[in-house]
Amino acid sequence: MEDLVIRDADVVDGSGEPSYRADVVVDAGRIVAIVKEAAAAGCQRPRAMRELDAEGLALSPGFVDMHAHSDLALLRDPDHSAKAAQGVTLEVLGQDGLSYAPVDDRTLAEVRRAIAGWNGLGDDIDFDWRSVGEYLDRLDRGIAVNAAYLVPQGTVRALVVGWEDRAATPAELDRMRRLVAEGLEQGAVGLSSGLTYTPGMYAPDAELTELCRVVAEHGGYYCPHHRSYGAGALDAYAEMVALAREAGCPLHLAHATMNFGVNEGRAPELLSLLDEALAAGADITLDTYPYTPGSTTLAAILPSWSNEGGPAAALARLADDDTSERVRHHLEAVGSDGCHGVPVEWDTIEISGVADPALAEFTGRTVAESARLRGETPWATARHLLLTDRLATSILQHVGHEENVRTIMRHPVHTGGSDGILHGTKPHPRAYGTFPHYLGHYVRELGILSLEECVAHLTSRPAARLRLPDRGLIREGHRADLVLFDPDTVAAGATFENPRTLPTGIPHVLIDGRFVIEDGRRTEVLAGRSVRGTPL
Repeated sequence: MEDLVIRDADVVDGSGEPSYRADVVVDAGRIVAIVKEAAAAGCQRPRAMRELDAEGLALSPGFVDMHAHSDLALLRDPDHSAKAAQGVTLEVLGQDGLSYAPVDDRTLAEVRRAIAGWNGLGDDIDFDWRSVGEYLDRLDRGIAVNAAYLVPQGTVRALVVGWEDRAATPAELDRMRRLVAEGLEQGAVGLSSGLTYTPGMYAPDAELTELCRVVAEHGGYYCPHHRSYGAGALDAYAEMVALAREAGCPLHLAHATMNFGVNEGRAPELLSLLDEALAAGADITLDTYPYTPGSTTLAAILPSWSNEGGPAAALARLADDDTSERVRHHLEAVGSDGCHGVPVEWDTIEISGVADPALAEFTGRTVAESARLRGETPWATARHLLLTDRLATSILQHVGHEENVRTIMRHPVHTGGSDGILHGTKPHPRAYGTFPHYLGHYVRELGILSLEECVAHLTSRPAARLRLPDRGLIREGHRADLVLFDPDTVAAGATFENPRTLPTGIPHVLIDGRFVIEDGRRTEVLAGRSVRGTPL
């Protein structure tokens, strides 16, 4: 007898087609039967060792978080309810060009410091891997949800070239190509870049194009955080489209939005650019989160020249009064390339997390507010945080526009990604709320997307980008990564005031046919594993 029958579910199957009523049978981690309208037709109903009454619930494929920063969280937190409770059954890691494989001892130490604001320093983690394959093997010991991995181009450059702002030599470029190929052969699904983060931003387009050729040869895709989401946003998008087309590589635009005052109401211009490329045969997808603020580290907004040489060099420059004044001028008057070419507005920069407990009073306040309380300039406050917290401070940037968010999420190549940073006292609520916020706020309350269309954005479309033929749809033979939710009550609990609140209206989540969320509570099941790309 089969393991489970989910009875009388309203099946939203991920295709975008209208939902239907059915009994869905699961056995050995797969969907083995879908019996439509069995009760109404008087048919013999399927039976199993366990029956789950899904009356009033929608049954969909598990949600795919196309942009996650759970690279260490999956290892340190077996519960991982932040994502499991949202119905996320697969996360894509290695984002924004910086993660923890491939590395050597030197590079690992540098990367840990550089992205401590995303993931913490990792002092509680046994970094017993160095290659991409070894990291994926570590995930295979058992994690809360499935995870795929992108080779991080900035980490590769740090490993081969270092943190210097210079062109790679031919020998260095050859080594970077080999490292990217090895990562893909070991199971990575593509390549990411963080082109406003050092050292990835030091790579010229010609270098990136050569790496993307390798990605294309192995059947992966390129996922850039491009060079500007601010003053040069449209040019930066066009640059990535042209680069990927030159390399013959599929392109997935990370957290594709239009931020800062210069881009208010300009989402249609971005979509026009993409539509033109799609009509010409380009292979492009994108992801967004359904919120207006962004989130990163305080160090990320610094000008790239101040970060050259790595974290230790950056701290030394910040400690020097004359150099610190140059940094301030670039931030406040010129528009730092790390801040997307827009002069910083300190009242939009909110501190969301610190590594040093002595700095906890800054959390939840903008830099401008803290500066007023301290009786000093905003840059003096920011500099104090950067030096005392040793670059580990995380921030929210309140620079987005709601009309841009709504316009982009309607596009046919759109997918969902939380860009969720789980580290810090007050992280962005998108880490805990992205997927129920789509379903509750943008579907039920605003009607921006139909339920069926939204589910397709969160399931089958990302699965197609990842080239996973047995995920993302409710079909016989597909993996039983499934979510049961109440369309009338599903909602994000997370807010900016209480960002770690779990969602409501998602009582059951299954991965590989096993309940990771049951009756609204996290089980002890660790059904997640690495989901590895299949080289062409």
